[in-house]
Amino acid sequence: MDRGLDVLFVNADSSLAAYQGLSETFSAIEPPTWALLLAASCRSRGYGVGILDCTAERLDLAGAARRIVEAKPRLVCFVIYGQNPNSGTMNMIGAVALADRLKAERPDLPTCFVGSHVSALPQEVLEVPSVDFVLLNEGVYALWSLLETDLRTGLRAIRGIGFKDDGVPVLNEPERVVPQERMDADLPGYAWDLLPRREKPLDLYRAHFWHADFDHQRRTPFAALYTSLGCRFRCDFCMINIVNRVDNGADVSAASSPLMRFWSPEFMLRQFDELAALGVTTVRLSDEMFFLDKRFFEPLLEGLVARDHRFHMWAYSRIDTVRPRYLELFRKAGIDWLALGVEAANQEIRREVSKGTFEDVNIRQVVGAIRDADINVISNYIFGFPDDTQDTMQQTLDLALELNTEMANMYPCQALPGSPLYVEARRNGWKLPDSYAGYGFLSYESQPLPTRHVSAADVLRFRDAAWHTYFTNPAYLDLVERKFGAEQRANVVGMASHRLRRRLLGD
Repeated sequence: MDRGLDVLFVNADSSLAAYQGLSETFSAIEPPTWALLLAASCRSRGYGVGILDCTAERLDLAGAARRIVEAKPRLVCFVIYGQNPNSGTMNMIGAVALADRLKAERPDLPTCFVGSHVSALPQEVLEVPSVDFVLLNEGVYALWSLLETDLRTGLRAIRGIGFKDDGVPVLNEPERVVPQERMDADLPGYAWDLLPRREKPLDLYRAHFWHADFDHQRRTPFAALYTSLGCRFRCDFCMINIVNRVDNGADVSAASSPLMRFWSPEFMLRQFDELAALGVTTVRLSDEMFFLDKRFFEPLLEGLVARDHRFHMWAYSRIDTVRPRYLELFRKAGIDWLALGVEAANQEIRREVSKGTFEDVNIRQVVGAIRDADINVISNYIFGFPDDTQDTMQQTLDLALELNTEMANMYPCQALPGSPLYVEARRNGWKLPDSYAGYGFLSYESQPLPTRHVSAADVLRFRDAAWHTYFTNPAYLDLVERKFGAEQRANVVGMASHRLRRRLLGD
């Protein structure tokens, strides 16, 4: 017999606002990774759990609210993460809209928000009228403690939560994050069985277009999972580590908690075995720094080689942490795409935003070594760092065109909530977006920071023109056709035909 539903984890839909016309066909639909982790964690403690993924099921507000009410949960927990660093903020759009709708219909249902944007701005999120609770940082232990109560009494004794006392927001002292030695036990995997499906597991999810080698037919089923959490670096533009936050003080940023934790290789191999048993081979390794600590990635990859599940995977690395001697092992284990944080061509700008932790390396040699190992490269570039000029942004575009990697992401620099850049912007009175959508890289309302030399509008204009230049470049299209085929080239041409509309540019 199933016990009652203690908590329903909700992944609200913000895809249209985040990706505009790209959301229909080209953007990925990722499994809600943190909802899966939290559900498995709470279930291991005996709580009744469920997941409602509004994005995968394409639910509108009325349909989503109805499903929540029908589930009869004690607590509705909106889990607000996503596939890009800005997604925690962007996904507040759908979460707040759905929470508002739910409260209008059922004001008695308690709502809770957790995620990266919540960790960055817990007080502001708690002030949203339709939010009853917030979980600070990743919220694992705080959620356990909250579910032990009747959700009304004893709240001041629970570390790691915020709540409303007669309408007044209260933030309790933070709770710890799951320590390294408790990762396997307290975050014991993914509740894949709770996800919706059409016919088979994970078939409502689709990989990134390029991850499927630009072939729409290969994009599903698809899964994403972590083998580690966090990052050891303190880059100005990044907010990833804000979910490690254990300090409610003002001006705390992700740079205050550069913590990295790992599940054991043995534990992770069981997770991959489970995915293989579900028939999933297309997998994203969501770790911010998978290619960093050989104590964890080496035995994991060796185990995957021995199992021969034939995974088709991608992982992240900084260009200065790539170790060529391991590339053959990566490829044998099924990692055939490696995402590189190139960020900027100008070394001084790159060194400044990474707080001096970025080692100078020969980018061309690194890319060449990866390709020699038969691994495709997706390069990530950012335009509009504080010291960027038109010339340095052009240098970054020129480098991108020269490297001509199999895929490239190009972002306007945003002062994302939780990042050191956000704290600096607020301290200095720099203009920040006035909406969640304003933090979107690809949204209509995107509002990047101006640099010391270039306006925000010019940054955005340059980024959009650079993206179009790259994906219509004959040399790039020839590369796609040579490596993946003529149909895949045509698919890329179709993607490049989409022009983003931007309010800042007068659209």
